[in-house]
Amino acid sequence: MRVFRGRAASIEADREASDRLLSAVADGERAVRVWIPHQQVAFGRRDARLEGYDHAREAARERGYPPLERDVGGRAVAYDGETTLAFARAEPVADGRTGTTERYERTTADIERALRTLGLDPVCGEPDDSFCPGTHSLSVTDGADGGQRDGQRRKIVGIAQRICQNAALVAGVVLVANREALAGVLEPVYDALEVAFEPRSVGTVADAGGPSEPEAVQAALEDALVGDARPSVTAVR
Repeated sequence: MRVFRGRAASIEADREASDRLLSAVADGERAVRVWIPHQQVAFGRRDARLEGYDHAREAARERGYPPLERDVGGRAVAYDGETTLAFARAEPVADGRTGTTERYERTTADIERALRTLGLDPVCGEPDDSFCPGTHSLSVTDGADGGQRDGQRRKIVGIAQRICQNAALVAGVVLVANREALAGVLEPVYDALEVAFEPRSVGTVADAGGPSEPEAVQAALEDALVGDARPSVTAVR
């Protein structure tokens, strides 16, 4: 299993680093990457077809989040550049028309297991009007002041998948901390797109009682995605 670690110097170079996961599959390997992307708002292809797309990009840019369009996933996702994690696992496929559900279920179970090791109790699904809505998400019930439960269900993980030639890439986002800032940039972006969004649906690992340090979450995610495979580490620069 090829494991890529680190972040490239720019958004463009970092995207190229992620493309190397698919190159590893072409060389006969599986590959995993868990990292902290640069601060940005990553739009989905569905967003780019909407009338308000240009306004949404400007709303992100005005708040210091460079906009870009990603190859996988549905709606806009914000990365704060400090605590928001991305993950990806690439593997060979003999037939791109089969195995999609199994790969989703396997990755979701791995991420869920990693979060449980951090003290969280994630559940499959998401609240209404969440960011990047999709059927493959994990949510938690947040804690309020004093450790009390406030009953609000919030999304902390989104998962997507794409097939490229003879490889499948299952990727996603995990929000570790900085919930208010992320919700604050997503709200005007979704307003511009005219897509329903509830800021209170945004959750984080930290607000759910887990660690606020992304390194701890990153290590747990990588361990779960690699599993029993023997890792071969490649540094991203």
